[in-house]
Amino acid sequence: MLRSLLPKAHHKFLSLPLLGPITDGFDDWLAASGFTRGSRKFSIWMLPRVDANLRRRRIDEVAKLNHAVLHRCWKALMKIYPCGAGTVHTLERYLISSGLIVDGRQTTPQTSTLSEDYTNHLCQVRGFSASTVSSHRRTAQSFLQHLKESGIAVGRIRASNIETYISKAGRRLSRASLQHDIAALRGFLRFLTTDGRLPAGLDLQIDTPRLYRLEQLPRAVAWETVRTLLQSVDTKSPMGLRDYAMFLLIATYGLRASEVVAVGLDDIHWRRGVLRIHQRKTSSALELPLTNEVVSALVKHLKRTPPPEPYRRVFLRMRAPMGLLKPTAVAEAFQALVRKSGLSISYQGPHCLRHAYALHLLKNGTPLKTIGDILGHRTAESTSMYLRLATGDLREVALAVPGAHTSKEGQC
Repeated sequence: MLRSLLPKAHHKFLSLPLLGPITDGFDDWLAASGFTRGSRKFSIWMLPRVDANLRRRRIDEVAKLNHAVLHRCWKALMKIYPCGAGTVHTLERYLISSGLIVDGRQTTPQTSTLSEDYTNHLCQVRGFSASTVSSHRRTAQSFLQHLKESGIAVGRIRASNIETYISKAGRRLSRASLQHDIAALRGFLRFLTTDGRLPAGLDLQIDTPRLYRLEQLPRAVAWETVRTLLQSVDTKSPMGLRDYAMFLLIATYGLRASEVVAVGLDDIHWRRGVLRIHQRKTSSALELPLTNEVVSALVKHLKRTPPPEPYRRVFLRMRAPMGLLKPTAVAEAFQALVRKSGLSISYQGPHCLRHAYALHLLKNGTPLKTIGDILGHRTAESTSMYLRLATGDLREVALAVPGAHTSKEGQC
């Protein structure tokens, strides 16, 4: 309640011409989202500046607000209040969560309709999963944005426009990622030809980067390095306890980042000593035994930071606003941990812990079939790539190289 936050000054903010009616609800949302008392006060004290700027833009009621207006308001306040302009973005998130404005940036009617048509095509015609649809749609929107910036209509796309987009994308993507992006772009171009929006054949003019099977070794670090990395986590802070539990799960069971963030309270069967994992790639469930170390880490984390209602996930955001954790956040936490530890780890993601776990099992004599079942591999071929990392074992089966001894025998 705003009255408890600002007992003497709450009337001043509740009487704002534009934002006054939603100020109390905004403060309640800030508190529920995990903002500290100081952050709540700072956001509320910025509202009169936001209110005045929006009214100068002839916005006389909240119903007329949209993302474009709020973005212009933010840009204007950044010049005067660079430390407080972020309140506009916080207010925008509150308006979205309350249903007062629609989520998503404004797009042109043509682009919006085309994006929706393509999404329906991917779901209903091609039968893609939700994650694949999201990836292909993101590529299509990025390409349409490129066309918009270049002033090119969809019906006038030429090979040179596609080449310019791919060249631009190649600066920020690896060869493997660029190959996926081009594949999605080809699908979008084929979709545009189905109703005559684009002539056929443009998708065949796109060349993709060459990738060779098994051209790189799996990204793995030494098992001792994994232990040292886990020991370097600061478990005195709530965020440190959370990160330690996440990375311990990856190192103990070889989980993917997407599987870690999806672990819920209902997936932990304490009495049975079982952890249930929903494997994203195989769309199947896997039950793993809870080790004492994992149980201890989870209990310490949940006691220190229990998930508030209505969340049932074990790992949530630790910074306001409170919400679900994304796989990218696990990668960011891993990178921050590597920097603090001072260890020489060149890999940028926690997936190297998964590879290190597989190699650790292999060196301990675990059968490939068992390793594949734990990691959620569909075929033994996916697991066999870890054999390439067992260089010490491979040396023992290597054939002798012909040398000077062989030459002397030939002379005799």
